[in-house]
Amino acid sequence: MALRPDRQEIVTDISFFMNETAERGVLVVENTQGSGAAMDDSSAVAKIADSTSDEPLGVLLNDVVDLDLTRQHINYAKDEVQKGGKVAILRIGTIVTDQISGSASILAGEQAHFAADGRLCPASASSTSDQVGRFLSKADTDGFAKVSINIT
Repeated sequence: MALRPDRQEIVTDISFFMNETAERGVLVVENTQGSGAAMDDSSAVAKIADSTSDEPLGVLLNDVVDLDLTRQHINYAKDEVQKGGKVAILRIGTIVTDQISGSASILAGEQAHFAADGRLCPASASSTSDQVGRFLSKADTDGFAKVSINIT
């Protein structure tokens, strides 16, 4: 579980598809660009950040799974999306996540950046990525911390 349910979603984006499996709570970037304002442009594809030089889109709000849908169905209660489907991306809001690199060293008020694997990290752990928000708490015993996300 990468996101706890106590979150505030102010601005979300549902115009991107995702063609790889991922756990909610990771930072995603644009893989291929869509054109115009079309909501169903299949060329608008997000992926997990794999470099700190990528421009961030936001935090993934769905689990992206690769299931054999002839044998089982998507678990909508867990907010799962089949690989290749539309995903919800948080651009502005507050989340509680454990997708944090170097969670032992974060402090409340510290800038939140992202690591090369898409996990959030304190500014001291990443000097090359864009700031994506601010930590609002230190990590608890389970590794979860409250983070304000602001990607405009």
